[in-house]
Amino acid sequence: MKSRLNCYFDPKLADQLTSFALRQGIHRSQLVEAAVMAFLSPDALDRREAAFVRRLDRLSRQLERIERDLTIAIEVQAQFVRFWLSASPPIPPDQQDAAKARGSSRYKGFIETLGRRLQRGDSLVREISKEITPEFNGRDNAAADTSTGASAGGSDMDDAVLAHDATLAGMEDKNVGT
Repeated sequence: MKSRLNCYFDPKLADQLTSFALRQGIHRSQLVEAAVMAFLSPDALDRREAAFVRRLDRLSRQLERIERDLTIAIEVQAQFVRFWLSASPPIPPDQQDAAKARGSSRYKGFIETLGRRLQRGDSLVREISKEITPEFNGRDNAAADTSTGASAGGSDMDDAVLAHDATLAGMEDKNVGT
């Protein structure tokens, strides 16, 4: 024998319950009973817990990737600053205006190149992993070079920026001894 319980529902929820029961061809009380049984069953708790564990695992993996990428970004910046500080001589006061103009122009080119790389979905982390472990990526180093835009496959602006960077690196090499 079943016990009778009186339950009160929000009108919208009661309408949804009625609609669903009609579509399923069962009484509302059977639907409510099945929902309460599912909620109270130990399997329901296990399913919810498993869903939480999966979500937490996914979040943990995402955080690990973010931490790895952040560590790489910090190291890249530190290496750049170390190189820049060791290779850049002080600028005489009479040349500072010209240096600021050149710096502004270079920065604009940097931002444009960065924007194009981001639009294409290029990533320094992917480039580094391809160069370090090409056997796992199914590519050799020559193929990895083409993905960075270092070959004829890059745009004219990328080639110009790369040529400009090579020129700057040559100038910095000359300045290191001064």
